[in-house]
Amino acid sequence: MTENNRFYHNAADIESVLRELMSIREVLVAAPAKPQHRLSLVHANYLDSARNLLHYLALRRRDLRPLQLRLAALGLSSLGRAESHVLATIDAVLAVLHRLAGRDWQPPAPEGGCIDFAEGQRLLAEHTQGLLGPANPDRTVRIMVTMPTEAGHDYTLVHNLLKQGMDCMRINCAHDDAATWARMIEHLRRAEQTLGRSCRVIMDLAGPKLRTGPLEPGAAVVRVRPRRDVFGRVVAAARIWLTAEAAPQAPPSPADACLPVPAYWLGQLRVGECVKLIDARAARRSFTIVDVTDRGCWAEATQTTYFVPGTVLRRKRGDDKGDDRQAPVGGLPPQENAIHLRQGDLLVLTRDVRPGRPASTDSGGRTLTPATIGCTIPEVFDDVRPGEPIWFDDGKIGGLIEKVEDRQILVRITQVRFGGARLRANKGINLPESTLRLAALTAKDLEDLAFAAQHADVVELSFANSARDVELLQQHLARLGSRQPAVVLKIETRRGFKNLPDMLLTAMRASCCGVMIARGDLAVECGFERLAEVQEEILWICEAAHVPVIWATQVLETLAKEGMPSRAEITDAAMGHRAECVMLNKGPHMLSAVQVLDDILRRMQAHQAKKQSMLRELRLAHGLPAEPDSAADPGRA
Repeated sequence: MTENNRFYHNAADIESVLRELMSIREVLVAAPAKPQHRLSLVHANYLDSARNLLHYLALRRRDLRPLQLRLAALGLSSLGRAESHVLATIDAVLAVLHRLAGRDWQPPAPEGGCIDFAEGQRLLAEHTQGLLGPANPDRTVRIMVTMPTEAGHDYTLVHNLLKQGMDCMRINCAHDDAATWARMIEHLRRAEQTLGRSCRVIMDLAGPKLRTGPLEPGAAVVRVRPRRDVFGRVVAAARIWLTAEAAPQAPPSPADACLPVPAYWLGQLRVGECVKLIDARAARRSFTIVDVTDRGCWAEATQTTYFVPGTVLRRKRGDDKGDDRQAPVGGLPPQENAIHLRQGDLLVLTRDVRPGRPASTDSGGRTLTPATIGCTIPEVFDDVRPGEPIWFDDGKIGGLIEKVEDRQILVRITQVRFGGARLRANKGINLPESTLRLAALTAKDLEDLAFAAQHADVVELSFANSARDVELLQQHLARLGSRQPAVVLKIETRRGFKNLPDMLLTAMRASCCGVMIARGDLAVECGFERLAEVQEEILWICEAAHVPVIWATQVLETLAKEGMPSRAEITDAAMGHRAECVMLNKGPHMLSAVQVLDDILRRMQAHQAKKQSMLRELRLAHGLPAEPDSAADPGRA
């Protein structure tokens, strides 16, 4: 191609792209005019942000990929970082295109002004500080930690979490009670004064969470077994705590089993004595008394033993010939029951919450009566239809609704891991394709809201599905007094994701708001394969609205629970830097989780801000060996 042809070709490309982008700009400028009434209700803090959100929604209503490629071919911005300053990005590209076309151009001033890049960053930072408090000097992304029950009576735990880097204390209203929550907050305030740090209190309303009902109790049996090495040799005996049946005492240290026995028999035990028994499997077993205290006795067993109520224990001592040498084991707590489900099984979901039960089978293993389990919110029975999918226990078990009857739903299990899975009581139920008419706030939520309105900085609305849900929460908060906590919308359903822009415009009626990506239920509702795409879209929409995002669910969960993270968890935690806050759940190793997350977020801050890569000096770039000097290398002529 000659230079003249190339020049005319480029000029034609420039004019074509310029016309298309001018057309897009006209659509964007007109976008805020339609929902003018909605904009009139938006708080002054969010008015410019709401306009920018409407601009972004208008921009994303078309496939921009062909235009992006043409812009990139001309060496111009491809609009990939436009979220927080949409119109300013369009105008900047248009100005360059007009100059390339040899014409002057000045963008008409839109109503409400135009947010540039710096202003978009400033608004997001300002809204984030209003919601989540001031940022750490070395880490802009906040860390939120869910409180365990222990935080209500262990000041040191709260103190250490705050010292380690916690910026927001999350209290889950689905657990504990108002008295425990008050003590958690009291501990936090005391720690704040001691450490000279501030921390926001965030209370999460439980919401209308669908769960499985109770199950009939399992067998009252206790198994104890020693620890063995790879050769089967005992390396640590099982520890058994014997306590008086009439006045049981808790063991002073961890025990493998606690057995209630008659007090008269307990009082005759001596160190070194051997106690024999025939266990629940008719196996001959024994254990040895190793310590006697005024609260109970310790024994050690070197064989696996199964105890049930009534198991007879016999003292074996040469000088003892009376009938009081033996005594029965008293009442034992029943084991937690579970329903074992395989692919193809039928499960009956009942409208009431009477205890369910596993399936019964004949001598050949064929089902006689299918398993049954209740549902905590029976109103959903009126909204589901045959053919719709249903998921249990965070997506571990999937099925299809075969039939809907007045008192029960018949579910055919279609997806479960190889070998089956166990469904227990109080596990989540998801109906992603059913249109459920559930109230956004339950009676318990309204009761908890009265406490939150007085003590919390932020209230999280679980299962936020519509703008009406947000309005209801705002109305209830207004009735509870002048102290108005900020509201965070938890996006955890398909419907909530679809209605996010509408809910954001409603939440913006207050001076402060936020969004949580609740990835647990959201993954089940939208499909695990779509989760990455969905959370990305939520981040885009919220950045366009300058609304802070909380990245939640299973962040460093293995580390918090077991003390060692997986490689995938570290990568996931680093991705959380795209949000304004990352949430950790409770666990025995939560202090370590806070420390590791703090380190990850500090490191990532040097590399990336939202979608934009930060081009700090890259040490890896210095790693290429220098070329040998040709003059000093006779092999290179």
